[in-house]
Amino acid sequence: MALKDAFLPEYDHEMGTTRRLLERVPQADLAWKPHDKSFSLGQLAGHIANIPRWVEATFDVTEFDVASLGDDARPKQPVSVAAILETFDGNVKKGRQKIDAQIDAAMFVQWTLMQGDQEVLTMPRVAVLRSFIMNHLIHHRGQLSVYLRLRNVPVPAIYGPSADEG
Repeated sequence: MALKDAFLPEYDHEMGTTRRLLERVPQADLAWKPHDKSFSLGQLAGHIANIPRWVEATFDVTEFDVASLGDDARPKQPVSVAAILETFDGNVKKGRQKIDAQIDAAMFVQWTLMQGDQEVLTMPRVAVLRSFIMNHLIHHRGQLSVYLRLRNVPVPAIYGPSADEG
């Protein structure tokens, strides 16, 4: 079995779960923050929507300098939940297609994330998919579920029942 064939079912599952959470983001609360140092609800949801975009960068280049993004490196305040979902759906689709196009050898190529002159991480692309993309998305999805709970929004079941869904 090819690595992509083992990875894609998990990708599809996690992205589907993430979309169900993003669908519940209340439009009226996009600017809400649980703390002054926190992202707003909209920024967090927008960041989550952008994480699958990194799949393309992971396979299109072997080194990426996040400093090259300039002001685009920080999550922006989205204009609407519809825009968040559109961005997420597009990034998920492109990411899935990119993963599906890979051969095993490409999955083991080393990939480096830089911040200017500082190396943040170097690991095989398959490890980047697992940690920098999937685990990163799951981490922020957990934060989003707490944000939603604090806004009294019913939280969907994720890995089992939630207090709101069996």
